[in-house]
Amino acid sequence: MPLKSETKTINWKKVEHYLKNELNLPISEPIQVDPFTSGYSNLTYRISIGDWEGVLRRPPFGYLPPKAHDMEREYRLLSTIHPLYPKAPAPYLFCNDPDVMDRHFYVMELKNGVVIDDKLPEKWNNIEQKQCISETFIDELSLLHSIDFDVSSLGKPEGYLKRQVEGWITRYDRARTPNTPDAADLETYFCAQKPESPAATLVHNDFKLNNIMFKTERPDTIVAVFDWEMTTIGDPLLDLGISLAYWTEKDEAFTSLTAVTNQPGFYSRKQLAERYGEKTGRDLTNLPYYVSFAFYKIAAVLQQIYYRYKESGSFEERFERLPEGILTLIEQSRKAAIGEIV
Repeated sequence: MPLKSETKTINWKKVEHYLKNELNLPISEPIQVDPFTSGYSNLTYRISIGDWEGVLRRPPFGYLPPKAHDMEREYRLLSTIHPLYPKAPAPYLFCNDPDVMDRHFYVMELKNGVVIDDKLPEKWNNIEQKQCISETFIDELSLLHSIDFDVSSLGKPEGYLKRQVEGWITRYDRARTPNTPDAADLETYFCAQKPESPAATLVHNDFKLNNIMFKTERPDTIVAVFDWEMTTIGDPLLDLGISLAYWTEKDEAFTSLTAVTNQPGFYSRKQLAERYGEKTGRDLTNLPYYVSFAFYKIAAVLQQIYYRYKESGSFEERFERLPEGILTLIEQSRKAAIGEIV
């Protein structure tokens, strides 16, 4: 049920006092807060106190699905990952004190560079730079999947794909609304046709273009990767599938997802997959399964968000079109399953 008593405000004075005490920041300097462009999920703010700068992340307002938007887990993950992969921001502190904020949050290092969301920097808006961005993007995912991590510190790789399939089918079902598309055929397929997973690697689980930061003026260099909330050890091909599903192509129907890669010059999903295969040497025979499930998983994520929005009783135009996007994603999942997308 929605949290009816919650208001969409944050008492930044309380946050300011807390940060100054915990991080030994200048008492006389006021806090400055700037929200980053918000998507449908966690809320992220750029904050500064004097010369100090950081980023605060917290869950969205309103109803939250069980185990979703776990800021403590993301904070712990960054504490483990950052020393081995510095492009993951360094975590500074975690707070779950309701006297400071209604929801738990953490503060991390501020990274500076270029994040590509719904438009390109003008200097990068040409064929050569779009190809460079495409290659840099998929090469970074390949690199991420080659990093040697202590498996026991991040998760249990055995049965990872099975847990993903069963877990997201359950979440999709629990978030149903009257206009939720039926996907029983896909769910049967996912359960019956699970391939054998390759050797487990670090998986980001949300590796998409607007979750990475390029060096200013350098589309061939990534300086940061964000949103580690769902990171674990598991099947790297599902991670690849998620990245490809988010990589929108030309003339595709509305999906509710930010689209910039549908412009001429960007690699196709097939080209990205081929480059990934060349870089990693992994067998991509079963990639249609992974991409199909990735589309379904993203649809389930958006369905949860839409369910939370409807339960809140509020009205925001951007949420009203989510069912249209979810339907497109389910249709894309069916196409991917028969090899029509990659």
